[in-house]
Amino acid sequence: MEANSPKVLLIEDDKFLRKAAEATLHRHGFRVVVATNGEEGLKLAHSEKPDLILLDLIMPKMNGFEVLRRLKHEPATSRIPVVVLSNLGQQNDSVMARELGALDYWIKSNVGLEELAGRVKTVLASRVAS
Repeated sequence: MEANSPKVLLIEDDKFLRKAAEATLHRHGFRVVVATNGEEGLKLAHSEKPDLILLDLIMPKMNGFEVLRRLKHEPATSRIPVVVLSNLGQQNDSVMARELGALDYWIKSNVGLEELAGRVKTVLASRVAS
């Protein structure tokens, strides 16, 4: 993996999904850093300075909404784009995530792994273009 490849921080507690998403993103040329809970994800966001964060909402130690709130309120991480990747399909969850600063909200069951990699590429390409 090239050092200048985009770095994605995947904050996901589900082991199967985390491993599958990590492998797929890696195969598509991304450097992937993984966290298994909200606290770890927050620490890695500071130390790794990823190009994009994929954030689950229901996690141990700190839920995704709190992680998102902290990321967007801290100058060191406020400009990192965050996409919520959740099984919570309620409209109010999506609205709250966007109000807290999420760039987008993807429902896990509606996004296959290959589509996930394509969407990540699209998001990162649009960030570079702007």
